[in-house]
Amino acid sequence: MQYTLKQLQYLISVSKHGNISAAARDLFISQPALSTSIAQLESSLGLTLLIRHHAKGVSLTPAGADFLARARSLLTHAQEIEEDVRELRDSISGDLAVGCFVTLAPFFIPRLMSDLKENHPKLRIRLIEGTLDRLQQLLKSGDIEMALLYDLELDSELRSEGLTVIAPHVLLPSGHPLSGGKSVSLKALQDESMILLDLPHSREYFQRLFQHLGINPRIDQRSASFELVRGLVARGHGYSVLNLQPASELTYDGARVRCLPIREKAMPLRVVLVTLSKTRRTRRSEAFTQTCRAFFARL
Repeated sequence: MQYTLKQLQYLISVSKHGNISAAARDLFISQPALSTSIAQLESSLGLTLLIRHHAKGVSLTPAGADFLARARSLLTHAQEIEEDVRELRDSISGDLAVGCFVTLAPFFIPRLMSDLKENHPKLRIRLIEGTLDRLQQLLKSGDIEMALLYDLELDSELRSEGLTVIAPHVLLPSGHPLSGGKSVSLKALQDESMILLDLPHSREYFQRLFQHLGINPRIDQRSASFELVRGLVARGHGYSVLNLQPASELTYDGARVRCLPIREKAMPLRVVLVTLSKTRRTRRSEAFTQTCRAFFARL
């Protein structure tokens, strides 16, 4: 079995574009040369990697999709070998694409990046924020190497490492009659208006939390914005349940909220570091992993 790294690069480009002509233009080679190279790769592997659709481009076969993930991993490690040859063995350098769930990022990424800069000044993080579904897709496509997510309905193709557990809390306006206590019962709020943080998977988590306690919340407002939820609560439009708690009780417009523990036993959320199961960790991703472990151990 003989194939070249360039052939692997060609396959990745064809998969990205779904079209040999477009991939050839992107690679600055002729279409016949690209087609021949892909055919030679399939011959050396003894596998059919692409299905050619007349006038409709190409798509990966199941074997092609599996091999593509391995090809991405191989090229990543080949790049690291080149870095070693350039005498970078004793330092971690280059770019690392990291995803982070949109509500987690403001709380953890700035401090994580400061720790990384101190320990690995030549390592650059390319951050992508998004929903759980989008970031899982980016992991599977190879566009990011790892992601900080909540442990909510993760794809079976991914592996995760637990970093910390975050308990939910109640968010109340500062002048609410129950805001002066040390904790609050969700059952005491069940007749009041609720403002739901309405993100995929997060909404289902909150719904399960209430169902577990036998409560049917009166949801009057929904928002995908963490700060808008806080702002609406601060202005007296209802209460909310969130997991993350900013250092300040002030909202964007200067109003104030109170964060109180839930008196009932409520389901916490795990924060996990997620990677694609089929790939090995690079030196860059291992450095990020070690930094995450040390950071969350201090919390």
